[in-house]
Amino acid sequence: MLKILFSPSEGKNSGGNLEARALFGATHARDEILQTYNNIILSKDEEAIKKLFGFKKFTECAPYMVDLFNSPLMAAIERYDGVAYDYLKYKEQNQRTQTYLQNNTVIFSNLYGPILGGDTIANYKVKQGNSIGDIAPEKFYKERFSYQLDLYLGDHDILDLRAGYYDKFYKVTKEYTTLKFLKNGKTVSHWAKAYRGIVLREVAKNEITSIEDFMKLEIANLNVHEIKKTKNKTEIVYNIVE
Repeated sequence: MLKILFSPSEGKNSGGNLEARALFGATHARDEILQTYNNIILSKDEEAIKKLFGFKKFTECAPYMVDLFNSPLMAAIERYDGVAYDYLKYKEQNQRTQTYLQNNTVIFSNLYGPILGGDTIANYKVKQGNSIGDIAPEKFYKERFSYQLDLYLGDHDILDLRAGYYDKFYKVTKEYTTLKFLKNGKTVSHWAKAYRGIVLREVAKNEITSIEDFMKLEIANLNVHEIKKTKNKTEIVYNIVE
């Protein structure tokens, strides 16, 4: 099967009505970081909360000032609301596509660490790169979940659509494929996020099960420019043609 590694988003959708379910891997391994986050939220320490969220005004914190363990839950793939997720258009997909996304997408959350798209999570806020108390999420999860991810991904093909920052959470140790997007010969940022969402959407809609099948997939406005192979990494470089 094909497993897709994906980034989270700073933006989140509020609400949720799903039942709690066990998160990817050993849930107890997250206890320390989740409890630390919750303690900060419930402390009413405005400076600590603003620092955690990355906000300048305390009034901006209101949507996230909730007890993490007593909050409405939503599938992770639906919780996030950013450029990549806008182009993924999860809610517009049929049930088969949504189920594919829930089962085969691994999202690297700044709070929850590696989770499957269908794992249920609360609304939260951790600015990328920020520590949670004295805990650096990227170090915390790399130490506790790398072995579990190695085991989980061992028999699968891997398409790594993460932003580079999330390599800090997990370094892929087996063969994997990643993508790069060029427009007018230059590497793009905003459009890279958009096309990561588009690629994930098309992979799910076509229920792609292997890198071999992915290589045959035609995606509108993307032409293969070159394919680079370095150690265990294959990088497909696309030209964006619009």
